[in-house]
Amino acid sequence: MLDLVRGLCTRVCRRGTLLFTIWLVCTSLLSTAEGATSGGGGAGNTPTSFSTPASRTTPIRVAYQGEPGAYSEKSLRELLGDNVVAVGRQNFEDCYRAVASRECDYCCLPVENSLGGSIHENYDLMLRYDLTICAEHEFRVKHCLLAKPGVKRSDIKYAISHPQALAQCDNYLRGLGIKPIPTYDTAGSAKMIRDRKGLPDGCTPENTAAIASDLAGRTYGMDCLEKGIEDDDTNFTRFLLLGRSGVAQFLNKNVPSKTSIVFTLPNTAGALYKALACFSLREIDFSKIESRPTSASLLSFLKFRSQALGKRSRTRHEIPRFRYCFYLDFLESELDERAQYALSHLREQADFCRILGSYPAKSRLVGPVKDAVDSLKHVQMKREDTLASSLPSDEEETQKLNIGVVGYGAFGQFLGRQMAGTHKVRCIDQMDRSKEADRTDVEYYPMFDMHNFLEDLDVVVFAVPLIEFEDVIKNIAANQLSGKLVVEVCPLSAHPKKILLNHLGGDVDILSTHPMFGPSDRSGTIDDDAHLKYSWDGQPMVYDMVRVSDVRRADSFLSIFEQARCQMVAMTAEEHDELTADAEFVTHLTGRILDRHMLPATPVSSREYAALCDVAEMTSGDTLDMFYGLYKYNPKAKEAMAKMRENLARIERQLAGKEAYLTAKAELQNSERQKLLAETRHLLEQIAFDDASVAVRKTRGAGSASSRSPSSPSNRITSSRPSRSAATPSKGGALAPKKPVAGSRPTSGAKA
Repeated sequence: MLDLVRGLCTRVCRRGTLLFTIWLVCTSLLSTAEGATSGGGGAGNTPTSFSTPASRTTPIRVAYQGEPGAYSEKSLRELLGDNVVAVGRQNFEDCYRAVASRECDYCCLPVENSLGGSIHENYDLMLRYDLTICAEHEFRVKHCLLAKPGVKRSDIKYAISHPQALAQCDNYLRGLGIKPIPTYDTAGSAKMIRDRKGLPDGCTPENTAAIASDLAGRTYGMDCLEKGIEDDDTNFTRFLLLGRSGVAQFLNKNVPSKTSIVFTLPNTAGALYKALACFSLREIDFSKIESRPTSASLLSFLKFRSQALGKRSRTRHEIPRFRYCFYLDFLESELDERAQYALSHLREQADFCRILGSYPAKSRLVGPVKDAVDSLKHVQMKREDTLASSLPSDEEETQKLNIGVVGYGAFGQFLGRQMAGTHKVRCIDQMDRSKEADRTDVEYYPMFDMHNFLEDLDVVVFAVPLIEFEDVIKNIAANQLSGKLVVEVCPLSAHPKKILLNHLGGDVDILSTHPMFGPSDRSGTIDDDAHLKYSWDGQPMVYDMVRVSDVRRADSFLSIFEQARCQMVAMTAEEHDELTADAEFVTHLTGRILDRHMLPATPVSSREYAALCDVAEMTSGDTLDMFYGLYKYNPKAKEAMAKMRENLARIERQLAGKEAYLTAKAELQNSERQKLLAETRHLLEQIAFDDASVAVRKTRGAGSASSRSPSSPSNRITSSRPSRSAATPSKGGALAPKKPVAGSRPTSGAKA
C-alpha cells in the first residue's frame, strides 16, 4: 500500500518547486511509516531515509535504450552489477525523461564509439535536460552469432541485426555466405526469432541468425554459435551514467577524476585558442575535445537561461547559421583549485558554459551510487526481477482535452493550430474568425454564444491583449469557469495572475504562462505555412502553476509544449516580469520607432542591419493596444522611455559637439594654411633675389678683371677678392652702399 501511495506521489508531483517539496515530505513520512511497520520505529532507532538511493530497500532503477539483452543493458550491469533494475526505453529521450520525472534513479547511455564516432543525439539531450554525469564505463563490444536451439551454423542463410552491427561483422558474414538484413535493434532481432514475429521476408527461425550480445542470447533462450565475430577487436563504446545530482563532492586525490563541460565562444579570431589556454597554462590535461553544430533555437534558450542567472552575453549580433558548441573532457575534478581558476577564466571568455559533470574515471563509482551498488551485492535476485519494460507513466494515457481559446488573433491562431493536432479546440472572438478557424481545424463561436462556447471545456486559454484582459474576465460569469483550468498567455504575467486570483473562485485552476515565441507575422492572420516556418524546438515556455488541483489536466496541457520540444521553465509570474518586462518593452519600443519605412531593403547589408530589420518586421504588426499593455503594466516603462530620450539627447549633443570641433579644426587649419602659403611665397622671393644678386656680382667682377693686366700679381689678387666698398644687399632686400669705416680714406672705387 505504501509503495502504491509513493508511486502516486511520484506521478502526480512532477513539476513545480512546491509540489516537489510536498513529494519529499510524503516520501519521508512513508519511509518513516515503513520503518515503524518493520519494527524500526521505536525509541533509539533511526528511521529509514529516502534522501539517497543507498538507503533504499529496493534496487536502484536505471533506464537504458533498447530491448532487454541489448548492449546498453550489458554495459550498465558491468558497471553497476546484476541486481539493479534495468528499465528499457524506446529512445534516448525517454531515458532522460524517466530520470527527470524521478521514475528512474539513473540512465546509462552511449556517447561515443571507437569505430563509429560520437552519438550526437545524446550530447544534444544533455543540454536539454539538467542531468549530471555520475560515472563512465568503457564497454568492449563483442558480437555473437545467435540462433534458435538445434540450428547449426551451416543452416544459416540470413543474419538480422542493427545496421551498425552488421557492418562491423561484414567480412565474417561474407566468408560464410550469409546475407545481412538490417533491423531496428540487436537484441530485438533475437526477440523476433524467438517470437517468430516481424521477421523479414524469406527469414524463418530455422534459417536466420541474430547478431547480438551473449546477454541477449541468455535472455531469449538462443544458442551462441560463435562469439567475437566482429571484424575489428578494438570496438569500444563509452557509456555515461547520468543522474539528478552529481558526485563531485565525493571525489578526492586518490580517485582519478574527469570533468565534462560544454561551452560556446564568440565569433572572434583566436577565441578557441584562448579558451584552451585557460587549461593548458595551468597544466590541466584533456582527454577529449569536439565541436558540434547546435540549433539556434537551443542556443537562444541557453542564452535566456544564462541571462536569467545574471550572466550577460557580450555578443550582440545575430546568432549565425552554424553555431558550434565545444565539448571538452579534462582530467581533474571541478572542485580542484586549478580547475576552479581555469573554469572561472573560461567563463569570462565564453558566451555560455555548463559543467555536465565531474566524476571518477575508468568505471569507478563513488558516493551514493557506490553505496547503493554495494548494498545490493549480497542480494539474490532472479533475472526477471531485475528487468522492467514499462513505467507508471507509460500506463497513463494522454488525456485528450477540450480547449477553448478566447481571442483568436494571430497569436491565438498560432497556438490553436498546434493544440488542434492532439486535442479538440474551439475559439471565440469579437471579430468573425470563422475562416481562420477552418484553416486551423478549430471550431469557431461568435462572441454572443459564450455560454455554449464554455460548456464542457477542460481548459480555457485567454489570448487577448493585456489591457483588455480584466474586462474579458469580468464579463464572464465566475460559475461558467468553475472546475476548469484557466490559462493566460500574456507577455506580462503578474497583472493577469492578480486579476485571476481576485475574480475566480478556489474551484478554478489557474496556470500563468508565457510562450516566449510566436508567429513570424502578427498582422492578424496566419497563412498555412507560417506555422511550419516557425519551430517551437528549444524555445522557452515559462509557466507558473498558480493554483492547480487537477495536476494531470495541467500536465496534459503543458505536454503540448513538451512534445513540441519547448524548454519548460518553471518560474513565478513575478520573477518572469522582473527578468523580461523591460526587455520586451524596449524591443517593441525600438521596433515602433524604427518601423519598416526607416529601414529600406538593400541588396547588401550587415548582420546588425538585418537584425534591426527583423525587429522592425516582427513588431510592425503589433497593435497599439498590445504595446500600451506593455507600457501600462510595466512600472519601469516610463523610466525606460525617459532613459531613451536622454540617450537620444546625449547622442545629439555628442554629434553637435563633434561637428563644432571639426568645423573649428577646419577653420584653424585653413588659417594656418594661408599663413604658411604667405611665408612660402616670401621665402621664394628671397631666394630669387639672392640668385639675382649673385649674378650681378659675378658680372661686375668679370668686368674689373678684364680692365687690368693679367700679368700683375696685385691685379690677380685684387680681382679674386671683392672690394670692401662693394654694395651689399640691405636688410629690406635693396642694394645699399657699404658704409666706410671711421678714420679710413675713401678709395677711388668709392668716389666712382
